[in-house]
Amino acid sequence: MDGLFSQVAVLGSSGVLLCAIAILWRHGVSGYISAFQLQSNVLAVLTAAVAYFGHDHDLYWVAAMMIAVKGVAIPRLLTRLAHRVGQTHDSEPIVNAATSLIISGLLILLAYTAARPLQALSAAPTRAGIPLAIGLIFVSLFVIVSRKQAISQVIGFLMLENGIALLAVLATYGVPLVVELGVFLDALMGFLVMQIVLYDIHDTFNTIDVDVLKRLKH
Repeated sequence: MDGLFSQVAVLGSSGVLLCAIAILWRHGVSGYISAFQLQSNVLAVLTAAVAYFGHDHDLYWVAAMMIAVKGVAIPRLLTRLAHRVGQTHDSEPIVNAATSLIISGLLILLAYTAARPLQALSAAPTRAGIPLAIGLIFVSLFVIVSRKQAISQVIGFLMLENGIALLAVLATYGVPLVVELGVFLDALMGFLVMQIVLYDIHDTFNTIDVDVLKRLKH
């Protein structure tokens, strides 16, 4: 049973990570949103699988909330935000697609090195997925720094939050339900605040391109 549990953990973690890598060669904001939505749903399914194999019924509630908040609510709010600011395509990223994929591969290799101490300490059947979770965190940080549009950086931040949630699920089978509720509430409130800030920036400067906003200082 532990062998099947480990394979499910690695398969699910790989799917979550691939959704983040998919952003690196796409330029449409709708594609970014779809990738984040798919990633959140895959993460929810993986969380439900950990609940089943780990006999932790609280994680079923966590998976349900993940689908409701990250799989439905936030993607809809992101779509509305993109239409409101007229941002359906991202501008040319700071790093091109081919180089981005190479860098993401190197970051994942770095994640495997960084995860060795954690894997050595953990006896959980899910420990084989820990390097993929850390790789997702690194790739999400790279998405944030390599995109020019503020809405793309927000999606990168949301994927970073998914990476932290994935690491928590794999390393400790999640945290207590009340803490998870607080995390979901913080993520939703943080997104709503970022949405309001983006609305104000767009209404004031008629753009959310970070490069254009930097030039306004001069």
